Amino acid sequence: MQYRILVAILSLLVVNTHAEKPNILLIMADDIGIEGLSCYGGTSYRTPRLDALAAEGIRFTHAYSQPLCTPTRVQIMTGKYNHRNWLYFGTLDPEEKTFGHLMSDAGYRTCIAGKWQLQSYDPPDFPNADKRRGQGMKVGDAGFHEYQLYHAWHTEDKGSRYANPTFDRNGELVKNLEGRYGPDTSVDFILDFYSRNKDKPTFVYYAMALPHWPVNPTPDSEVWSEPSRRLEEDSKYFPDMVAYMDKVVGQLIDGLEELDLRKNTTVIFYSDNGTDQKVTSGFRGERIRGGKATPLQTGIRVPLIVNQPGKIKAGQICSDLVDASDFLPTLADLGETKIPDTWFRDGDSFAPQIKGKTGKKRDAAFFWYDPRPGWDKEKFSRAVFALDHNYKLFSDGRFFDISGEGFKEEEITIENLSDEAKSAYSKLDSVIKATMQPPISNAAKKLVNAHGEEIE
Repeated sequence: MQYRILVAILSLLVVNTHAEKPNILLIMADDIGIEGLSCYGGTSYRTPRLDALAAEGIRFTHAYSQPLCTPTRVQIMTGKYNHRNWLYFGTLDPEEKTFGHLMSDAGYRTCIAGKWQLQSYDPPDFPNADKRRGQGMKVGDAGFHEYQLYHAWHTEDKGSRYANPTFDRNGELVKNLEGRYGPDTSVDFILDFYSRNKDKPTFVYYAMALPHWPVNPTPDSEVWSEPSRRLEEDSKYFPDMVAYMDKVVGQLIDGLEELDLRKNTTVIFYSDNGTDQKVTSGFRGERIRGGKATPLQTGIRVPLIVNQPGKIKAGQICSDLVDASDFLPTLADLGETKIPDTWFRDGDSFAPQIKGKTGKKRDAAFFWYDPRPGWDKEKFSRAVFALDHNYKLFSDGRFFDISGEGFKEEEITIENLSDEAKSAYSKLDSVIKATMQPPISNAAKKLVNAHGEEIE
């Protein structure tokens, strides 16, 4: 009898410990820099739900991404800088381990919704496409129990991400869903996942489509009432898309509240790169042109907000450096698990900062950026650089003053360096050289053009 009572008590303790693990909702927007959010000083768009998350949680002022989506998506999921595991644009090495694997192995029920674009990217008529098509990781192998994703297959089959969307839901292709809006279907899928898994710890990665090109009307745009205009492309709809990005974040927060899951859910909002170059936005009295796809500050300086009522102190502002490689170790800490010793990683956890403690502070963030080969990548070239709070150094010796919380980027000639700048130059040069040590992927060792042909 005493043995049975002891077993019952131990079982209750295990259940209670398990239940206390936080749910984690990681939201990654597609193409929005800090100038897109009011809480960072943006003046062109209304983002009340994100502003509220920042005011009631912690806002990071020096968060960085890669300049384009696939480089960031590969880095955030694996915790590695891109020269470690780069293959091609729109591709994740199928041999990699992701934070989906990490969290599912830690006992989490895992879900991904939104955009994949990591399995096959090049259209069939693109030069050398036959060498790359279908080479990436299939989402079913990425560690997620459930998924609903746009662009989970070949480029020419992806359909629309917005009006009348096409997506793969747990292996079932749903094409041209008439009258629906893609982001709404993602929210519905996520909230349904939460409702069916209330008794388990959950990790949800919402890789949202908004506000990526094409710039189309949203259900809140006046022309949405005319079905023939729902896929109309016009830059005038960009503010509508940013507003809808903010709205769907609010819908997820409200859904968590209704399911009584909000207090036990850590919500993280981030972006995969800066705003599209075709977009100019107001920011702290200036007009800022988006820098997506470029290594400029406008291409890589992005929002990062973390919120959990009662667990994360409201009103925090953190200036510590964060980059995409830091998310995997942060998720491990938040999920009370360990990254296996066999996994190589570059990132550092920012979980202590989230909890109001002093964590390991980065001296610098590193970037290896070269989205080739891939369709529509002819205009790109390789950029390897490192930065800290005040300076940015490229591997070719170009050196910039980037001090402040905006987008300052002033080139400094080597002859005019202050003692502070000389010290920063030396430090960043050491960071580049140290980080470029192996492991390095075979693909990253070669310099190629958009077709994958080696450049002399």
